[in-house]
Amino acid sequence: MPVGDTSYPDTTQGDRSSSDSTTSHTTPTPSRAPSSSSYPTHRLTSSTSDIDGETASPLLGNSGTYTSIRDESRRWWNLHPHSRRRRKREGRIWRTFKKGVRRIVRHPLFPQQPITIIFALLLFTVFAISLTLLLMYILNPDKEPLPWQAYCAIPSSSSYPPSYRTRLPYPYLNPLPEFSPPTFPPDDLDSIPPAGILLGVFSMDSALERRMLIRTTWASHPRSRNGAGTGDDGFGTSRTLVRFVLGQPRKGWERRIQTEMEMYNDIIVLPCPENMNSGKSHAYFSWAAENAWVPPVYANTSIPVPRFSYSEQSSPAPHPAPHDSHLAWEDYTSGEPRPWVRPDLVAKVDDDAFVMLAELESRMRLELHAQGHSPYGFSENVTFVRAEALKLHVPTSLPSGVDIIPKQDGIVQDPLVYWGYLVKDLFMAGELYGLSWSLVTWISKDTAVKSLTKGAEDKQTAKWMALHPQATQIRWASERCWIYDHPRGGTVYSHGFLFPSHVTRVKQSVLSYVEKELKNKSIDVKGSLNVPYNPTPSSWAQSSVSTFGVRYQQPVQDMTLAESVEALVEGSDMSRLREGMALETGHAWRYREGRVKRYENKRVGGTVVVHFIKKHEWFLETALAFLEANDYSESELERISGDANLGTLNVGLSAVWTDANVLNHMNTSS
Repeated sequence: MPVGDTSYPDTTQGDRSSSDSTTSHTTPTPSRAPSSSSYPTHRLTSSTSDIDGETASPLLGNSGTYTSIRDESRRWWNLHPHSRRRRKREGRIWRTFKKGVRRIVRHPLFPQQPITIIFALLLFTVFAISLTLLLMYILNPDKEPLPWQAYCAIPSSSSYPPSYRTRLPYPYLNPLPEFSPPTFPPDDLDSIPPAGILLGVFSMDSALERRMLIRTTWASHPRSRNGAGTGDDGFGTSRTLVRFVLGQPRKGWERRIQTEMEMYNDIIVLPCPENMNSGKSHAYFSWAAENAWVPPVYANTSIPVPRFSYSEQSSPAPHPAPHDSHLAWEDYTSGEPRPWVRPDLVAKVDDDAFVMLAELESRMRLELHAQGHSPYGFSENVTFVRAEALKLHVPTSLPSGVDIIPKQDGIVQDPLVYWGYLVKDLFMAGELYGLSWSLVTWISKDTAVKSLTKGAEDKQTAKWMALHPQATQIRWASERCWIYDHPRGGTVYSHGFLFPSHVTRVKQSVLSYVEKELKNKSIDVKGSLNVPYNPTPSSWAQSSVSTFGVRYQQPVQDMTLAESVEALVEGSDMSRLREGMALETGHAWRYREGRVKRYENKRVGGTVVVHFIKKHEWFLETALAFLEANDYSESELERISGDANLGTLNVGLSAVWTDANVLNHMNTSS
């Protein structure tokens, strides 16, 4: 380098030269100097300063480096400390899964041909179906038919909540009472003022046909409202209202439901989506606590109307529904209708149930007037069943006697009633159960109840009762004889249509068996009472109509419609016919029992609810059996001299809501 040269040495070139000098004999010198950038090749390293021949200042940092949006997104995701680890784990799982599938597919036994593939799919389908059926069988608690004959012969002996007494073992038979239970109906039934009942039929927007069947059959028919024989002219059910309960209708059904509401005035639309076990029952009872009204008592009875805490609440009489009592219609069209009052009980029922209103009202009427935990007709201080049979577990803070309801002189306390079919000694079945008014208002306000609205609605209701501050005083009134499933249902609760005359024969058979077993085993009647029930005779579960788990078929072919309906009646000669028997269909039809004999000349005392009616055909069969049967059969008419006696027992065929008197009142008012 010359001395006068004042230019700075090129250190970069010097470094490169020294490096090149060490490898000049092995590596050729490139014709173009490589870039000094150390960034990956997918980044842009040139900048405006580079193009202009200027060296990037170290103060500018990476301003000359371009990063793609994809790289920025990666950097953003990498802010999470576990994201990279999670991606690695997910990728490892996916690779393991693919490796396993690849091994299975490449296995020599894996089907490769179309025929083997189809055969393998068939085997897999059979296995899946078999596994499903096995699980259904294991999880299904109802594997044997229930001894319904014992339920009818030995009625429920206690109305204490199940949590305060020893649960009955399977098959949940009631212990023998200390003395004969009161007969139903009592002689003074019609002397007691009728109960006010709101019966909500749980339906949905698309079930118009089923609603029409209900409106024209058990909701309005005189034999449903009046009872058997001459009836009571609808006085007992004059305060019973049937209303259909829906959730919010779907958009395509809103106008149809609105039109139906205007037409029949019997639909309640709840402020909740349509559902079965997601709070609809709670929404219904909450609605009833604010908006439920029923007609007052239209006539005086020898027993005065009890005065409860809600008896003074009233509201102007609304427009009745077409199927409401003719007494409500007559009062409404009189020009000065009496105000409506709060219901005594609020009940819900499924739309696949057939209800005899007079039977339902008469039983709930007695529950309102029962004292303590004793049935109606017994003093509250009388023990209906032995204490050792019930094994009560009453809290120590309360008296241990039968009547644990504290008495207040001069004050009629609001009844606490939970009525229905007690399933497995745990809860009232959801096909129909009712709650007294005080329980309904408490359900609508209690915060703990509001948190227990999801799940099987009938089981949830039983949980609500356990939370009540007076849970021990709630009457769990169970009816297990006169609530059952349709004979075509094939469930453990299914048997033929029941009438009081056949139940009387069943009682005689069951009680004679129990008495015989007690004598054979030398057991004192006042001793242990569960011995004769173990094992339970299979005959107590038998039905002349249906067989558990077997699809129903009519006894013989070539039956008329009326004869096929008669064959569904439990214990009838028609139900016992079989092919090849000497007994003919015509003979069985001629000597059948008429309604008067089947009801033993009483107004009520028979079937309350027939459940599990899944087809409209089954519904119409039930209506024919209970509403349209003759009061007398041909053989019975021959034994009766003269027609004068018949006129006093026949019931008119006109529906209640088309009665001529009601229509005349309506025309006059218009």
